[in-house]
Amino acid sequence: MVEVFSGRTLLNKDGDLVDPDEALRNKVVGVYFSAGWCPPCRDFTPLLCDFYTELVDEGEPPAQFEIVFVSSDKSSDDMIEYYHDMHGDWLALPWTDEFKNELKQRYQITSVPKLVILKENGEVITDKGRKQIRDKGLACFRPWLEAAEIFQNFNSF
Repeated sequence: MVEVFSGRTLLNKDGDLVDPDEALRNKVVGVYFSAGWCPPCRDFTPLLCDFYTELVDEGEPPAQFEIVFVSSDKSSDDMIEYYHDMHGDWLALPWTDEFKNELKQRYQITSVPKLVILKENGEVITDKGRKQIRDKGLACFRPWLEAAEIFQNFNSF
């Protein structure tokens, strides 16, 4: 995943710049294509927050998982409002970064919401992350982790 975002800058919810090479190293990464104007996005985002919180914020040790939000909002202000009001404590590609268009093309995003689960090298594990979380909850993470072929620092999932 480091390869996909290498040389880019990501944001955290505090607005701080984050180096993706450090933040995404040795992790399964969910690239979350979403927008605040989209009712299905507003429906799924709280579920994704719960999933992320249980895996990362409450996991002991935290799961090797990170989300990068890629906005389809109509303005930077809209993205920031949606990100702060509804999203978990994950990362985002700045709204002004045109790389979002390349990502949408690369992962064939034609509608939102879409959660694409990636290996560290950017290969797709599944483009059905949203459906898998809805259907299986936390149980979908272990197969993602195994498919990602990364060093595992826990056995609890």
